[in-house]
Amino acid sequence: MNLAQILEKSMQDHDHLCPRQILGARIGMAGMKALNFTEPPKKKELLIISETDGCFVDGVIAATGCTVGHRTLRVEDYGKVAVTFVDTRTGYTIRIAPRLDIRERASAFVPNEPRHYFAQMQAYQSMPDEEMFTFTEVELLTSIEKIVSRPGMRIICGVCGEEIMNDRGILHEGVIICNTCAKMGYYRVNRCSSLGSSPIQFAEKENQG
Repeated sequence: MNLAQILEKSMQDHDHLCPRQILGARIGMAGMKALNFTEPPKKKELLIISETDGCFVDGVIAATGCTVGHRTLRVEDYGKVAVTFVDTRTGYTIRIAPRLDIRERASAFVPNEPRHYFAQMQAYQSMPDEEMFTFTEVELLTSIEKIVSRPGMRIICGVCGEEIMNDRGILHEGVIICNTCAKMGYYRVNRCSSLGSSPIQFAEKENQG
C-alpha cells in the first residue's frame, strides 16, 4: 500500500486525520523498509514495540499490519512517540523516533502554511525519512522468545487462583504465580471485593462477628 491507502485505513477508526496518525504511518513504513519488508508479513516475522498509545499507533498498525490480537504489537507506554521494529527471523532490531526538531522542520518544509498543525499535516506526508526520523540499532533486554512466549499455555496462579495464559507465570519459591501476585500490579483489591461479596453482604458478615 502507498501512504494514501495506509492513511485511509488508519482513518477507519477515526473521524478525522491528524499529524500523529501520519507520523505513525510514516514510522511504520520506515521500519518496514529498514527491515527489508516490502509488504506487511503474513507470518509473525515482524514484532513491533510502541512506546505510546493513541492515534499514533493506529497509523503504525495500518502501515505494518501488526496488531495486539496477532501478538505482533506490544505497547510499552513510556509516553514517547517511538517504535522498535524486530525481525523475528534474524533478531535485527531498530528503534525509530522523530527528530527532536521535527515540528520546526515541518514548518520550514511548508513555509507558506503559517498554521503549525496544517504544516505538520502536509509536511509529514512528503518529507524524506532522514529529515523526519532518527534510526538507532538496539538490543532487546528481553529475548524475542520470552516476549512472544508460548501461546496457548495455561496454568493456575498458586496465590490468587486465576488462570495465567501464554507462559506469563513467575516461579516463586517453587510455585508458579501471576505477575500481580509476584509484584505490585496496576490495581489493588478492595476488601469487600476480595471476599467475593457485595458491600451489603460484607457489612452483614462484619455485623455477625
